Amino acid sequence: MKPAFSVIFFTVMSGCGYGLLFLLGVVFVLDPLPIAPNEALLALAIGAAFVAAGLLSSTLHLGQPQRAWRAFSQWRSSWLSREGVASVASFVPILALAWCLWRGADANDLRVLGMLLAVLSVITVICTAGIYTSLKTIPAWHNPFVLPGYLLFALLGGACWSWLIGGWAMAQKQPALIVAFAIACVLLKRAYWRHIDSEAPTSTPESATGLGRFGRVRSVEAPHTEENYLTQEMGFVLARKHAARLRTICIVLIGAVPILAAVALFVLPGWSAIFACIAALAATAGLFVERWLFFAEAKHVVMLYYGGVRPQSA
Repeated sequence: MKPAFSVIFFTVMSGCGYGLLFLLGVVFVLDPLPIAPNEALLALAIGAAFVAAGLLSSTLHLGQPQRAWRAFSQWRSSWLSREGVASVASFVPILALAWCLWRGADANDLRVLGMLLAVLSVITVICTAGIYTSLKTIPAWHNPFVLPGYLLFALLGGACWSWLIGGWAMAQKQPALIVAFAIACVLLKRAYWRHIDSEAPTSTPESATGLGRFGRVRSVEAPHTEENYLTQEMGFVLARKHAARLRTICIVLIGAVPILAAVALFVLPGWSAIFACIAALAATAGLFVERWLFFAEAKHVVMLYYGGVRPQSA
């Protein structure tokens, strides 16, 4: 599949935002009193900004962005529509929490709003993942690794950014959480890559045409003399050597760098802000690489019609 920067930016930034908001919501549920209002407001503002930037970016991928509102009407059958509804609903506890923190509220109100924020954050990320896992025509997305991957990457990004914000209750525990999330992300991503590399194709030219009993099926000539929309959007080919290099870069950025930054904090505790900045920037960059690969390595079965490769322009 052709990687679209608007969609990559949307999934990465909204994921980091919802990861940050989820962790903040959990903190409010556990014990909201130790959180300084100004620090919680800063975390809310950054999380909401990430989410809003991602959602606005996603509209750039639409042919008619001014009609994006129509997507909300298909929530019964469309994961894209459900994601839109859930993302808008998540701003209700965000604004309510901001108002309560600004005006002052008791612990019970903060706990209820924190729980609502955490639940809606998880639901929104699940809906985002559902957009891709529901596509049976793309085996690299229709598998059990994608949903937990979206959730773990959101948690890793959120934990790194919350460590950088610092100051509020869970921030002191973030280095340990980052190590755990980073290890989990690396293990899951490597398992995902092994899966898509070794999985037998669900469809072949023989099964698609029903002519497999006669032997191998191949095209006599290309269906088109030049590229069309399908070959441009779904016929992107990533060289194996480039994929291997980018996979290594991804593992270093989402795994090695955040873990080393968290561990280094125990040696140089006074450098917390520097290590937090390194972890947040590295993890975010790694998520962009991971998400680019997520699209670039996916193959749509429609490319069987074109022999699995993009035809050359005449």
